Amino acid sequence: MEKGKVDVLLGLQWGDEGKGKVVDVLTPHYDVIARFQGGPNAGHTLEFEGEKYVLRSIPSGIFQGGKINIIGNGVVLAPDLFMDEAKDLEKSGHPLKERLYISKKAHLIMPTHRLLDAAYEQAKGKNKVGTTGKGIGPTYTDKVSRNGLRVGDIFDNFEEKYNAHKARHEQILKSLNYTDYDISDVEKKWMEGIEYIRQFHIVDSEHVINKILKSGQNILCEGAQGTMLDVDFGSYPFVTSSNTICAGACIGLGIGPNRIGEVYGIMKAYCTRVGAGPFPTELFDETGSLIRQLGHEYGAVTGRERRCGWIDLVALRYSIMVNGVTQLIMMKSDVLDGFDTIKACVAYKRNGETLTDFPYNIEEGIEPVYKELKGWKADMTKMTSEEEFPQEFKDYIKFLETELETPIKIISIGPDRAQTIVRK
Repeated sequence: MEKGKVDVLLGLQWGDEGKGKVVDVLTPHYDVIARFQGGPNAGHTLEFEGEKYVLRSIPSGIFQGGKINIIGNGVVLAPDLFMDEAKDLEKSGHPLKERLYISKKAHLIMPTHRLLDAAYEQAKGKNKVGTTGKGIGPTYTDKVSRNGLRVGDIFDNFEEKYNAHKARHEQILKSLNYTDYDISDVEKKWMEGIEYIRQFHIVDSEHVINKILKSGQNILCEGAQGTMLDVDFGSYPFVTSSNTICAGACIGLGIGPNRIGEVYGIMKAYCTRVGAGPFPTELFDETGSLIRQLGHEYGAVTGRERRCGWIDLVALRYSIMVNGVTQLIMMKSDVLDGFDTIKACVAYKRNGETLTDFPYNIEEGIEPVYKELKGWKADMTKMTSEEEFPQEFKDYIKFLETELETPIKIISIGPDRAQTIVRK
C-alpha cells in the first residue's frame, strides 16, 4: 500500500516571511494541512477573492474546500482568541466545524498566562524579550514544568483543574508584586471559548495523522514564526518558546522523522525582524525605511513596525542546514524593484576575523560583509513567467542559489496568490 507523505513548510528568517500566502499556493496539492507549534502570536495573512484574512491559530488550508486542517499537540491554544477567529471565518462562509481537528494534547493559554507574560517582561526591565503579550511563553513554561492544562482536560473535572492552575498563577503574580488586575470579563469570554471548542473534532491527533498517512494521503505541515526564533537554534534568548524548525513538525504532530519528504524554506529577498534581539544586517538609514514602506513591514498581529535590512546569507545557510531544506521559496522580490544596488551579507566580521558559520552569539561586535549586486530596476509585479525576469534579477537568483546550495523553486512578486511564479 502506498503511504502518504509529509512535507514541511517553514520560515527561515525571523518570522513574517509570507508563509500564509505560500501555504495557500501549495495546499491544492495536499489532502491535509497541520499546524505543529506556536500560538496566536503568529499572524498569517491570506488575500484572495478580494478578501483579506489574518489567521492566528487556524491552519491556512481552511479555505481549500473540504480539506482536513489539524491543530497539533505542539500548538498552544487560547480559547477566546480561537473563538473570535473561527467565528469570523464562519461568518465569511467557511464551514469550520467539519474541517478542523484539534489535538487533545494541545496546551491551553489561560487568562493568567497573559498576566504572567506581562509580569515577567516588566520584571526583566531593560532586558525585555519583546513578546507579543499573548501568554505563549508562560504556557510553554507550564508545559515543560509539567503544570500545563490541555484541551483534553475539558472533558474531565475541568473547573477543578482550572481553578488549581489559576491559584498557582496568582501565587506567582503575587510574588512578582503584580496584583493590580481584573480578569473577570476575560475569564468569562475564555470559558465561552471552552464551550465553543467542544463543538469541534477534538482528537488524538497523532493517531489521526498516522492513519491519514497510512491511507496514502499527503500532509503539509505549517510552521509559525521563523527558524531564527527557534528556542534551541535561534538568537537566544530573543526567541519564541517552541521549536520552529523542521524537527518540530515530528514532535508537534507525532510523525516519525523518516516520513518527512520535501522541506520548503521560505525567505524574503531581504530580511526583517519584529521586537527586540540582534539583527546583524539591520538598516537604520533611508534604505531601511524605504524597504519598510515598500514592503508594508508592519506586524499582522501587533501592527508593530518591523526592523528591515539586507538579506543575511550567513543566517540563511544556517537555517537551511538545521532544517534540511530541499527547496527555497523567495517572497517579496518586487519590494526591491526600484533599487540601483542590492546588497547581500555573505559573511560576518568580528574583531578582524571573518566568520561564514553562524556563531553562538550575534549580539555585539558583528559587522556584516556585503557583496553588492546590480539592481534590476523593473516592475516585476505584472510578470507571469520567469522568462520575463530582468537579467539582473536572474543573476540575483543564481547568486543566491550558488551561495545557499539550494534551488529557489517559487518566487513571489506581489501579495496576491496570482503573483506567484513556479520555476521550471
